[in-house]
Amino acid sequence: MEQPGARISQHKVRRAAPVPRPAAPVGQGGRPPAGRARAGHTPHPVARALRRTQDLRLTGLGNGLLTTLAMLGIGELDVLLAHGSPPLYGVFFVLCCAACALCVRPAELVAAPVAVPIAFAVGALPVVGGAGGLTGRAMGLVSFLSLQAAWLYAGTLLATLITFVRRVALVRRRRLARSQQRRRPSRPPRSPRCSPAEQARSRR
Repeated sequence: MEQPGARISQHKVRRAAPVPRPAAPVGQGGRPPAGRARAGHTPHPVARALRRTQDLRLTGLGNGLLTTLAMLGIGELDVLLAHGSPPLYGVFFVLCCAACALCVRPAELVAAPVAVPIAFAVGALPVVGGAGGLTGRAMGLVSFLSLQAAWLYAGTLLATLITFVRRVALVRRRRLARSQQRRRPSRPPRSPRCSPAEQARSRR
């Protein structure tokens, strides 16, 4: 036979108050996450392009080798299709410089402006051609670099500007992350129901 005291105790246990959830941290209530864009806010096309290239992470050495091989192939195609046209080679060199500066990983941004002049000189070997062996080809390469220095400077300057913009964006992103970490409290505030005063009252 069940006693009345056991029924009352079971009834109280069933109707116990639920465990309160911790309150939202100070400064984060009602605010959208930092990684998500606000509703109705369209990012700039340049910013979107930089975000898309974050996944393309190539080392400085790998990026330089890839750019050099690309320019060497462009030089061969220039000789086959346009009979060694310097303007066509220069246009493709500027495009390769932009791709080189966008694909290198953030830790080795300085490698892009250094690699593009080397790629320009190596890719110009098929365009130069030349007779007289190694000496004649070296003289032809020197004359080609002196005559087409405008394309070399333009591509190198473009790669430098892109790496500078990426560096500034990276520094700003790091500062924003640090400021957000400083604003977050070390411990979330406790609920009033779990305070020591409330626990003492409940014991009484």
